[in-house]
Amino acid sequence: MSFTNGKDIMVFVETNENEPVKVALEVISEASKLAKGENVNLVGLVIGEDTEKTAEIYAKAGVNKVIVVKEESKDVEILANIISEIAKKYDPSLLLMGATLIGKDLAAVVAKKCETACVTDVNAISIDGDEILFTAPVYGGTLLNDVVIKAEGLKMATIRPGSFKKDELSEETAEVIEETVNVSKDLKTVIKDIIKEAGESVNLEEAEIVVVGGRGMGNKENFELIHELAKVVGGVVGGTRPVTEDGWISRSQQVGQSGKIVTPKLYIGAGVSGAIQHLSGITGSDYIVAINKDEDAQIFDVADVGIVGDAMKVLPLMIEEIKKIKEQN
Repeated sequence: MSFTNGKDIMVFVETNENEPVKVALEVISEASKLAKGENVNLVGLVIGEDTEKTAEIYAKAGVNKVIVVKEESKDVEILANIISEIAKKYDPSLLLMGATLIGKDLAAVVAKKCETACVTDVNAISIDGDEILFTAPVYGGTLLNDVVIKAEGLKMATIRPGSFKKDELSEETAEVIEETVNVSKDLKTVIKDIIKEAGESVNLEEAEIVVVGGRGMGNKENFELIHELAKVVGGVVGGTRPVTEDGWISRSQQVGQSGKIVTPKLYIGAGVSGAIQHLSGITGSDYIVAINKDEDAQIFDVADVGIVGDAMKVLPLMIEEIKKIKEQN
């Protein structure tokens, strides 16, 4: 007997501008390995208006079937109703989705509607006999906790961004099934309009280079060095919680446990001490460069390169040298 009991595994993939977000492809990568190991299908669920491109990417990413539901609404209640109805109809053993802000909201509602449990912020999945073991950080990321859902039937989990590496896309195709779900429009919440604040156009989760400034930058004027460095290296700007609370940058650019989880190829942190809440949001980075005048700063414990020095003196030198290198090339 296996944890799937012969039932398929399903992944709901959040999209942005009709393309799967980065964590969605990471989820598919891990779910595909689980499905192959259990000899069951991996089913992808796409919800949106223009789904053709997303469905194609799904197939190439490793799913065996793609379920498409045409729906223009981005309302959490409507999306959760659709996901739960599809889950009840297809009866998968496991339903996974990315632990994004929207994903966490959706997972809670879907779990309630499907009368099951959901493990949130999972960063590892393993098989233990006929049970599936979810590993998730607790106490601000200081400990890892193994969780098993004992209830029969559907099991759910949201996957922390950066926990798994996405696979390269193949040229394979998958069966596409279009479904129609009639959902109630009697909503508790109705979204009239979405107003983006300055900085919300910055996609920290998808960025390959992230430059983060902390309280050690001193003031908003000094923080302009972070913007300048990000521009020179072709990255995006982020900040720690104190920086966003002081209004140096938008709250949507906060990096850490209570902000965005980032998984860039290169993370540069200047004036960042490395509180556990911030470190838990950057440990998925491929390469970490830290600049801090305190040689005992916690961020040096996870950094690949640590520079002990005043960021206001180090950053101008870095910017100047990078500009020289770019001019030579």
